Amino acid sequence: MSNAERHGLIAKVVRDSGGATVQELAELTGASEMTIRRDLDTLAAQGVLERVRGGARTLLLRGEEPPFALRTNESVDAKRRIAAGVSALVADGESVLLDSGTTCLEVARLLRERPVTVMPLSLQAIHLLGETPGRATLVVPGGQPRAAEGALVGPLTLASLAALRFDTAVLGCCALSAADGLTAYDLDEAAVKKAAITSSRRVVLATDGSKFGRTAYAYVGPSALVHTLVTDTTAPAGEVAAVESAGTVVKTV
Repeated sequence: MSNAERHGLIAKVVRDSGGATVQELAELTGASEMTIRRDLDTLAAQGVLERVRGGARTLLLRGEEPPFALRTNESVDAKRRIAAGVSALVADGESVLLDSGTTCLEVARLLRERPVTVMPLSLQAIHLLGETPGRATLVVPGGQPRAAEGALVGPLTLASLAALRFDTAVLGCCALSAADGLTAYDLDEAAVKKAAITSSRRVVLATDGSKFGRTAYAYVGPSALVHTLVTDTTAPAGEVAAVESAGTVVKTV
């Protein structure tokens, strides 16, 4: 098990159970207790969990958005497969609006080497696309970054979206259900997603199966607004069928 895989598993166990001891995590991962203590110190420094005597406990309240650092370690392989599926849908020469979030960050890694124009909606993706020369043309929007998340929101972001038109919007997903459609944890982020949909000819939603059947606080719109959904094999069959029946093309990777 790699460090990233172990960190992801530890973060998930602590989040799901509310806490775990060093001994429990060592037995689960097969790593030494000394290694687990170092892992917990690293994850605590990233804001993923809280270090307590003998183990760790979650910082996450029910219904709260998991921290970006935590999500970075979750479902890494699935996110990379989804990103490859999304990249395959984008043709050379397209203008692409790229949402915030960890899955869209993986999409940014692939689009960086493509002859496309990309406007990212997160500081992480802006940094990735701008740090080393690639083939993509980077366009930077205005806006105010959400603390810890790096997602750009607010009037300047909305004005940037209103002034432009894109071939494709690649959106991330906080929650998706057949009953409640696409929802987000933050009202400002939901407003940005709505503006992204309005400014784009085609909407591609990139999400792993863990987001299906859930409903978050802020409503974005019905699933029918999504032209193509790229997801992984863990997506619940019933939810996938309901989304398809509403007119969305679903690609499973």
